[in-house]
Amino acid sequence: MNYRTLGKTNNQLSAIGLGCMSMASNFAYGPADEKESLATLHKALDLGINFWDTADIYGNGANEELISKVLVPNRSKVFIATKFGFRVKDSVAGQGGVPTTYFDGSPAYIKVAIEKSLKRLKIDTIDLYYAHRIDPNIPVEDMIGAMADLVKKGKVRYLGLSEASASSIRKAHAIHPIAALQSEYSLLTRDAEGEILNTVRELGITFVPYSPLARGLLTNTLEVTTLAENDFRRKLPRYQDEYAENNTRLVNEFAAIAANKNCTPAQLALAWVLAKGEDIIPIPGTKKSKYLEENALALNVKLSAEELQEIEKVVMKYPNIGARYSDGALKLVNR
Repeated sequence: MNYRTLGKTNNQLSAIGLGCMSMASNFAYGPADEKESLATLHKALDLGINFWDTADIYGNGANEELISKVLVPNRSKVFIATKFGFRVKDSVAGQGGVPTTYFDGSPAYIKVAIEKSLKRLKIDTIDLYYAHRIDPNIPVEDMIGAMADLVKKGKVRYLGLSEASASSIRKAHAIHPIAALQSEYSLLTRDAEGEILNTVRELGITFVPYSPLARGLLTNTLEVTTLAENDFRRKLPRYQDEYAENNTRLVNEFAAIAANKNCTPAQLALAWVLAKGEDIIPIPGTKKSKYLEENALALNVKLSAEELQEIEKVVMKYPNIGARYSDGALKLVNR
């Protein structure tokens, strides 16, 4: 495993992390098998993947509880990141965690959220604590001020933001150093390029792409009709008829490039993200050991300037990709 430095800290994180959301059964990606999920976490340890990512909303807390079973006896081997902010109405998260959720970045709620996450994870300190979004009703400075208090109290080591705009990042960083920005980023999702990436690089903040495989689309293995009924990808624009033909052609040509490179489409997609800079640490999500091992091997795939250009030409050839989220969810990104 190769390692990259977190922001301006001395922490060495695996160049490819592990997104754990899919391990929350029936939350967003359909059923999960606890035995297989735990085996995947142990395999991550074997592979040297020490950067694990979860959130309190995943499975309404169940994901943090699951991770604790492997995290606690291996605490020194894992740099654990979790997120707060999304709350569920009537104590039940809707499909994909979206329909019955709302965002709360208030200082009062932060005090509650941190204690619940610590209890579920069964640890005293969270390594990296993210605000899952920017609350449109709470000044960024107030939210970060409350998060900074958690650092002072030893409950959190470093602070992060998710899906924040360049303006919000600057406001937050002025209150307390931000170690990481987590946002969706892949060959098909490029919102962060330009102002946002320029800002985190100027401030020495690590960029952590989630869904670097475009929620599995770039693996060229997905068939929407075979997804579980409560898999939230069924409702994402990119999987609808309007965009399906475009994206099928795109990923087929992308897969052909991968075949010529003697790697899988997933490995090629991760190699593309990794090639964007040493300050980028993608966290592809999986609940199966075989895909975790496949993802880790992406570190062996090196891309030339010509190959990168060839990949870009494929994306440019099929521009009708579709939005990454529904209209409602998009209102909370890049704020």
